[in-house]
Amino acid sequence: MSISTMRLTFAAAGLMLAASASGANASYCGDGKTVTFAGIDWESGAFITEVMKTILSKGYDCQVDSIPGNSVTLEQATANNDVQIFAEEWLGRSDVWNKAVEEKKVVAVGKTFVGASEGWFVPDYVVHGDPARNIEAKAPDLKSVSQLTDPKIAEIFADPEEPSKGRFLNCPSGWTCEGVSTAKLEAYKLGETYVNFRPGTGTALDAAITSAYLQGEPILFYYWSPTAIMGKFKLIQLEEPAYNEACWKELSSANGKRDEGCAFPSVDVAYGVNSTFASEAPEIVEILEKATFPLDEVNASLAYMADNKVDATAAAAEFLKTKGDIWSKWVSDEARGKIEAGLK
Repeated sequence: MSISTMRLTFAAAGLMLAASASGANASYCGDGKTVTFAGIDWESGAFITEVMKTILSKGYDCQVDSIPGNSVTLEQATANNDVQIFAEEWLGRSDVWNKAVEEKKVVAVGKTFVGASEGWFVPDYVVHGDPARNIEAKAPDLKSVSQLTDPKIAEIFADPEEPSKGRFLNCPSGWTCEGVSTAKLEAYKLGETYVNFRPGTGTALDAAITSAYLQGEPILFYYWSPTAIMGKFKLIQLEEPAYNEACWKELSSANGKRDEGCAFPSVDVAYGVNSTFASEAPEIVEILEKATFPLDEVNASLAYMADNKVDATAAAAEFLKTKGDIWSKWVSDEARGKIEAGLK
């Protein structure tokens, strides 16, 4: 081999190595791809989505977007890779999500927050009264869902449109919790004595609870934490039979039996991520694995939204401006500087 040929060979090898290194260092966002989030419409999900969108766009120069829809539709979109990140996936709640997990189309990444809960609630004044507001206790012995079958209890929560029945304020249609609570109404033999009222949106659900609470009216409803309402109002969660896996499997399945009811299981909340995206964007998955929001900070941010009448985008900006000690641990030093500069 001549010296000139050897030089050409080494040059070609160098170009190949350079190209290989370039490919190895390429990132999902560096390739110009858009990271699409599920446009979750409940408060905590919307807030967390906006925080993570801002971190990726300002800190890592990502193109970000979100698409609206109910949780079931957005879970399916995540399985199809039309959505890459579902920022607040309550694991094990949805047939759609569970099927996508079995088919290895989605993965759970990290812990969005820890310590969440859900169940059926009444205002504290229903049980204990509120002397400061001259409200007498209307159901001083109410502790358990099993007592809701009592006609006298149902009468306390009378439905305005069907006063012969009580009203149970459910989740909006299309939310996973709506299907489960509907199944519970049947399992607890409450379907004939309570109207299963589904508000149109999460905002409408909050408005109905807030209106009843401020007027001191009895109300029976599904709710969860973290939320602003949990932080602002004094509520009592009604007792249910202990969770067991067999019962829950039936309640959470669209075609399951409704022979018995039980409590919601302990909550695991993660970032729901499309599997293809996860393999293509390990640098983003690494951020999600670290991005656990303290529950009290989520509640505080949601209260900030409610008290100041601002949206999730504004609450996310406030969190990023004031809580750098929390989120800076999720990102690189370079990204932190870019995020802080972008917020000024």
